[in-house]
Amino acid sequence: MEIHEKIRLLREAKHWSQEDMAEKLNMSISGYSKIERGVTKSHVLKMEQIAKIFEVDLFELIPLDGGNIYLNSNHANNDNHIIGSPSELAFEVQKQQLIIELKDKELAMKDREIAYLKELLDMHKKPKNNATE
Repeated sequence: MEIHEKIRLLREAKHWSQEDMAEKLNMSISGYSKIERGVTKSHVLKMEQIAKIFEVDLFELIPLDGGNIYLNSNHANNDNHIIGSPSELAFEVQKQQLIIELKDKELAMKDREIAYLKELLDMHKKPKNNATE
């Protein structure tokens, strides 16, 4: 899975629009759109910003095969993908792993929120019980 594909997947998993991401990165919508489509190869600093926004490690964005992070390059990525190829299967596995990781993080966050809300409920119940005794 290429970096731009991971970025799009992470954004969609958070239910953010391209406009939301462009705003978070202080850049134009068309500029961000080019990153997501793989038209523009972003510098490491921009990738670090994106990783921070998604709360992931920068290396989680980098494909296992070396990917397409460029420090100074004008070369286009000329990868050819064949349906059912090992690289396409690896892409799908990575995609599903990212989805699972994001869902696990969301579930953990919801568990913390539920625990907090239960504490609030308990706090509100205790004074009422003491008043009737």
